[in-house]
Amino acid sequence: MAFKINISEKSGKTYKLESESEELIGKELHDKISGRELNPDLEGYDFEITGTSDKAGFTSMKDVPGIGLKRVLITYGKSLHKRPRKEGKKKRSNMKPKGLRMRRTVRGRVISPDIVQINLKVLKEGAKRLSEIFSGQNEPKAKKENRAHKRKNKANAPKEPVSGSDKNSPK
Repeated sequence: MAFKINISEKSGKTYKLESESEELIGKELHDKISGRELNPDLEGYDFEITGTSDKAGFTSMKDVPGIGLKRVLITYGKSLHKRPRKEGKKKRSNMKPKGLRMRRTVRGRVISPDIVQINLKVLKEGAKRLSEIFSGQNEPKAKKENRAHKRKNKANAPKEPVSGSDKNSPK
C-alpha cells in the first residue's frame, strides 16, 4: 500500500510524495517522525503528522483512539463548519445556529493500512531545501492561450494573397 504524503512548509507551499514505508503504520496524529523514514533524500528533516484520511475520505480525529471507524457527536470545529444545505424553497437565516451538534463518521488517530493520505508539517529543516529535492513540483505553469485570445490574434493577422489559378480572373 502506498501512502500519498503532503509535506507543507511555513511559506505555504506543499510538496507531494508517494511512499511505501511500513514504518508509518502504528504512528499517531501529532507524532514526530524523521525524514529518513519517508525518503533517504529527506535526511535531517523532522515532521509532525497533522492529519490523515482513509480510502473512503474519512478523516482521523485525535480524540478517537485506535484505528477503526466511529460515529462521533461533533460540535463546531474540525469536521463541522456550518449546517448542511437542505433542498427546498424556504430560506434559512442562520447557517450556524447556536448549539448545533451532528453525528459524523471519523477514523481513529492511529495510522493503519486503510489510511491513504498523510499530511505532514515541517518542524526542522534538513541540509537540502524541499524545493531542491522536489524540483519538478510547484513551478509556475506555462500560460495557455484561451479561445478569445486566439480569435483576436487570427482577426488581426495579415491576410496572405491566394496563389494559383482563379476562375473569375480575366485571361
